[in-house]
Formats: sequence, structure tokens, C-alpha cells
Amino acid sequence: MTRPALATRLLGAAIVAGGAGAAWLAGGGPPQALAQAQEETVIALPLHSFAGVTAGGRVQGLIWHGGIEMQSAVDTFGGLSGLGFTGADGRLAMVTDRGNFVSGQLIYDEQHRPLSLVGVTIEPIQNSKGAELPRAFARDAEALAVIERGGAPAAVRVGFENLTRVADFELVDGKPTGPAKEVPIPAWLTGTRTNESLEAVCIAPAASPVAGSTLLLTEGVVDDDGEHSAWLLGHNDRGPLSYLSARGTDPSDCAFLPNGDLLVLERGIAFLNFTMTLKRVPAAEVVPGARMRGEVLLAASGPDVDNMEAVAVHSGPDGTTRITLVSDNNFNEWERSLLLEFSLPR
Repeated sequence: MTRPALATRLLGAAIVAGGAGAAWLAGGGPPQALAQAQEETVIALPLHSFAGVTAGGRVQGLIWHGGIEMQSAVDTFGGLSGLGFTGADGRLAMVTDRGNFVSGQLIYDEQHRPLSLVGVTIEPIQNSKGAELPRAFARDAEALAVIERGGAPAAVRVGFENLTRVADFELVDGKPTGPAKEVPIPAWLTGTRTNESLEAVCIAPAASPVAGSTLLLTEGVVDDDGEHSAWLLGHNDRGPLSYLSARGTDPSDCAFLPNGDLLVLERGIAFLNFTMTLKRVPAAEVVPGARMRGEVLLAASGPDVDNMEAVAVHSGPDGTTRITLVSDNNFNEWERSLLLEFSLPR
């Protein structure tokens, strides 16, 4: 969800949060039958260029591969805040500000550009008792990371803000489902119950010095040096670290490259335009006690971007390592749900 300094303030919108204080694990009473998921229609409008460059061209430190603007008449589609690829065939899962999983399959054209999102289903995220999350305060899902077992996606790890917590959900046919399984996190993070708390969750790959560890990165929990507080969850690699964002932007998501380097997506507002920065942090700097900095791969503003909130890494149809960005429209008419794809130069 957009922090107060973003579109809700500068564009004159008001986001009304639901009542606080709901216990997310036990709330909602006994399990209730959840509505059967149905496929929803998502219209994909092609995005042919980025910063004046067509697909295959270089944009700063990346190669642009195309994108789509996603639209749907279904009022539960939107607020996309976290993304992960759950299958080699373009299957993906996203989480929303209103406590839903959005699952589907990203289809490419003959030139390996994003073409459409098909087979879309929208299902409510469940609490640990298998019931829908009872309050808006508990539904604000902001991050999603894919957990692999035996080299294949098997579950997703989801981060929430407001009622700050982390939980795992099993994957069935590439779709997150079932009751939440709570993941213990530090008390200082649990106690930060705002919409600027836990914003990014990502899991280190085998090539990382902290392989298998989960990185938790905050948006508005800033130390005396102006750095964003972070934490590594791991058996052998556990402890605090921090991240310095670019001026005027804050972290909104993270993802690891296969070699262990970390990507951090940042977003902000400048002169009534959304801005974004994508930075790369070397793998050796993602360890407990580190002060992460990173180099800028891409910085953009204006109509090419929107409220960019999600980043994921996967293997594209042409074998390139794709970096996919998604924006959160906050269920507003003046914001868009964009999906943009890039890769690193070979």
C-alpha cells in the first residue's frame, strides 16, 4: 500500500483503513466454506516501448522486453503488491492490499514479449484456521516469495503490513491456498503495526552466502543513519542489516538473482509523477550486519511507470533471466496495474 507521502496525499485520494485490533490467527471464528474460485477475465493492453526504447533495446542497465497494462471489470482485481513465479510455464501468483491471492499464467508472443494474463483466479487469503482474514487491518499483504523444495516451487511466503507478520501457504497446481502457517519474526518488527512496516520479503538462492535465508526489508522503519531496517531469517544466517535507498524513494519489494545478487525495487513520488528505482546489491553484501547500498540498474518516472510495488525473477521463454515488475493501482481509477519485463545484458 502506498505510504502517506505517495499518491494518496499528492493526488488527493483518501484510503480508509479498516478497524484495528483483529487477531489474525484466531479471528473470524470457526472455518467457513470459502467461495469456489472462478476464472476472471483480465484485459491486457500491450506496452510497446519504455523510455522511447522498443522491445530488445537497452534502457540504462537493462534490456526491455515489453509489458502489458492489466484491466478487469472484477472489483477484486487490483492492489497488486507482491509477485512470484510458481511454474516454468509462466504461472505466477500475486498478493493484494485487500487480502487476496491472484493467480494466473503469463503468455508471451512469438517475439517473447508479454502478451496476456490468462486463467486468472482470485481467492481470499486464509488465516491459520482456514477462514478469511476478518479485518482490513489484517489483510494488507505486501510481499510474496516462492519457496522451493527439491528444486520446484512448493509454497509461498507472504509478508503483511499493518498487522505485521509473515506466513507460508502451500501451492496446489501453481496456486497458493490453504490455511496460513505462521513464520516467527523479530518482536521489533511484529510491534511495528503501520502501513510502512514490512514491505519486502525474498528468499536467497543456493548461490548466495546466506542460501535459504529469508530477507525481510521494511519501508518506513528507518534508523538514525536514514537506512531502512532489515532482518535475515535463517538457521545459520540470522540477524539485522540495513539498506540505503535512493533519495526520494523507499523499498517496495526485493528478489534475488540466481547468482545471489539482490534486486531491490524502490518507488516514490516527484512533481505529481510516480518514480521508481531498481538497484542491484552484490551477494557478498547481503549478510547479517551489512549496510546494503547497491548500484542503480534502472531509474524512471512519468508515464512509463506507476506505483511500482512488486519484482520477481524467473526464466523467460527465450532462456533469459527475466526481471518482472508489477504496479499497485490501489484500486484507484487514476493508477494502473502494469507488468513490465526486463533482463540483464548478456
